[in-house]
Amino acid sequence: MTQAAVQYDVFQAIADPTRRNVLQLLAKSDRPISNIAEHFAISRTAVVKHLKVLEQAQLVSAQKKGREKIYTLHTERLKEIEDWLQYFDLFWDNKLAQLQSLVENHE
Repeated sequence: MTQAAVQYDVFQAIADPTRRNVLQLLAKSDRPISNIAEHFAISRTAVVKHLKVLEQAQLVSAQKKGREKIYTLHTERLKEIEDWLQYFDLFWDNKLAQLQSLVENHE
């Protein structure tokens, strides 16, 4: 399978700490590749590869402006992660309620 044929889901895309940091940068403002790259101790080529993964997961999009590509974050795609995490919020709420009940009954 060629690199172009690979599709990434949101969870694969955020699995890498560099990509999570890129998302945090883009949450502050849209940025060109050059600005994104200067925040990392990796090559611009490596940053571009990370951006491609984020683009394939539809977390970011690029728009050509002059000689640069400007990247924009798409937060609506993060809803999938939030929905998945909500299950665990309920899990922990239930566990903490059980612990509270146990402690209160023991006293």
